[in-house]
Amino acid sequence: MRNILVAVALVLLGVTGCQGGVSGQAEPEGDSFAIKDGSRLRFRPVLTEFPPGPATGAATNRQSTDPAGQQAAAAALDCSEGPDPLDGRDDPALPLISCDRVQGTKYLLGPAFLTGADLSRANVRLDSQSGGPLVGLSFTDAGGRTWADWTAANVGKQVAMVLKSRVLTAPMIQSAITGGETQITGKFTMSDARQLARDIAGA
Repeated sequence: MRNILVAVALVLLGVTGCQGGVSGQAEPEGDSFAIKDGSRLRFRPVLTEFPPGPATGAATNRQSTDPAGQQAAAAALDCSEGPDPLDGRDDPALPLISCDRVQGTKYLLGPAFLTGADLSRANVRLDSQSGGPLVGLSFTDAGGRTWADWTAANVGKQVAMVLKSRVLTAPMIQSAITGGETQITGKFTMSDARQLARDIAGA
């Protein structure tokens, strides 16, 4: 089984902050959501993770390419719940300072390499091993090839799924994931898993 396992229990699923993993195997379908607005979801590599902390001021240029500017933006960023001030207006070709919406962990993310347009569906079903809920992602043919290549080249690194400039989940790649199917598993409730699937799908 090909897995992505979370490196930090706080960030695998942004809606729950719980530990879990991702695999490439398909399961029987349950709640299923077609991708509606793929432009809002972006896959970005995690370059740096900053510890949670109170905002020290107003975050100005959160897409700076200057390391000092990135540090300053991370320190100033307010990760409290609510809409992100950028609200999806970040440039996918530039780095991004962001944070998850539950635990407040801050990240420096690299340019996006996939979007929600590279997905076809997100669904929720029960994990045949643990019995708990999981979120399954189905990629398009082109998206699946990019995902397989990226995961193969980035084993041991984290990837962030970013919605409206906020991190939903940031798991660690343990091995290449091929076949166009990915599973996110974790210790979260069925309602939380459904919410994550809805967020990913733009439902």
